[in-house]
Amino acid sequence: MQTNIVKWGNSQGIRLPKILLDSANLTENDAVEVTVENDSIVIKKAENKKKHKTIQEHFKNFNGEYEPIDIDWGNAEGRELW
Repeated sequence: MQTNIVKWGNSQGIRLPKILLDSANLTENDAVEVTVENDSIVIKKAENKKKHKTIQEHFKNFNGEYEPIDIDWGNAEGRELW
């Protein structure tokens, strides 16, 4: 299958036909890994890694008390609203 590289903003891109994506088991918004091997660009589905921890996961081992503090950020330097 042949396609063209086209300008896309400040980058370049290609369109991949649905039949090609279906045969590679890829769907819209899937994360992919792009590598270069032997003068070829290889696109493959990224391993299913969790992007972000939830707030509960971040604090699951926290046993202390939370005390908010005020921070003195100094005087405004621009048009900041305090």
